[in-house]
Amino acid sequence: MDYTNIKTFGELKKAGYTPKTIKEELRQNLVTMIQKGETVFEGVHGYEDTVIPELERAILSKHNINLLGLRGQAKTRLARLMVNLLDEYVPVVEGSEINDDPYNPISRYAVELLRDKADDTPISWLHRSERFAEKLATPDVTVADLIGDVDPIKAANLRLSYADDRVIHFGMIPRANRSIFVINELPDLQARIQVALFNILQEGDIQIRGFKLRLPLDVQFVFTANPEDYTNRGSIVTPLKDRIGSQILTHYPTSVAVAKTITAQEADLEAGQKEQIYVPELAREILEQISFEARNSEYIDTKSGVSARMSITAFQNLLSTAELRMLRNGDTSTTVRLSDFMGIVPAITGKVELVYEGEQEGAASVAIQLIENAIKTLFPTLFPKIEKLEKENERYPYDEIVRWFSDSDGIELPDDLTDADYQQALDQVEPIRALIRQYQPDTKPEDIYFLSELVLWGLTLYNKLSKYRLDNGLQFQDSFQGYLRNI
Repeated sequence: MDYTNIKTFGELKKAGYTPKTIKEELRQNLVTMIQKGETVFEGVHGYEDTVIPELERAILSKHNINLLGLRGQAKTRLARLMVNLLDEYVPVVEGSEINDDPYNPISRYAVELLRDKADDTPISWLHRSERFAEKLATPDVTVADLIGDVDPIKAANLRLSYADDRVIHFGMIPRANRSIFVINELPDLQARIQVALFNILQEGDIQIRGFKLRLPLDVQFVFTANPEDYTNRGSIVTPLKDRIGSQILTHYPTSVAVAKTITAQEADLEAGQKEQIYVPELAREILEQISFEARNSEYIDTKSGVSARMSITAFQNLLSTAELRMLRNGDTSTTVRLSDFMGIVPAITGKVELVYEGEQEGAASVAIQLIENAIKTLFPTLFPKIEKLEKENERYPYDEIVRWFSDSDGIELPDDLTDADYQQALDQVEPIRALIRQYQPDTKPEDIYFLSELVLWGLTLYNKLSKYRLDNGLQFQDSFQGYLRNI
């Protein structure tokens, strides 16, 4: 039923409107969505069997919630999506600073207005999009910011004594009454500020400058925290943790397929990039595998996490690398190449925290190593494993390719090669095409050259060929020539 045309409290009562607490709203609407088979947390992938069921249980239990996990694990997104579980509109006493429910007013303003006007009390309707408040916990946050304080300007303008509770200026939490209130990075909040939340979470009460207020606030609290913060910058004080109903652990994608879905959804690409640049599916898999490699790298501080944002920004850089070449060559379309992955190095170095050994190696070197590790991981899933030690007089799948390089000066793949010249350069190495026909016969024609370059990279990573970074491109040579080059 649409109640939003109702303008007074009397009309609201006649219409039979039933008030609910915010936690009851969330619970009832969640129950309805589940019964209808609707997706509750749209656009969140990889949590279907882990985080989301735990979050649903917490909502059904009417708990305040702490989402605990490393950066880039969709904690804030989950909190924001909870808004969809609120009623579309709720009535508030018109003019109330703290969204007073006309059935249960808690502020002095609303109580007096209802006492004076009774059923003629004007009401307005608050949309669920306005019932969400968010605060990043920084060390400079004060109790006044969150709870409130005495406003001397209000006291002077209204000629009120400081003993009058009308001089109070409400903070963010009271103003979020009947709303979802999110505090991000909770451990960064100073311990004394966390203490100020005790009563609000347990009793719904607030205290401001000694005023004897009892404001039973109706707030759904959602906190987010990074476990590393517990040792780095602060911690959640134990009594506060005790008052949070459910602590839910988030995690990174557990498969490349899920990671690809997230990146495709989140990467904000230009229309021209989507239309003009073809991205082989294998390129997407390598891109995501880089993040998996980073999370297991000895050079990266895994406790600080490797955000899903790394894959998103790397994907954007990958397409921009291909687009830049296309624009410079005056072409109207192009295909992502494996050598374009050198263009994602800045996206990687800006997203990872290196340990001491990584700093010694250098951020760019670690980034390139991650790219190569991703290729090395995926290579055996496409082609036969390259043996480190080969038996004499025994044939191996890569013999013809290695022999071709030993009988030639190798090939160069400058970054700015046109597509036609790039394909011509790879076509010189005829044994590669035979290898692909044998082991990947279903490869799409548009993916042939990406796969061809992958074969060359794979052989260099297993020391069958040599690869060098030139000023503007890559050179592949026989490993013996590479050895002489280094002497």
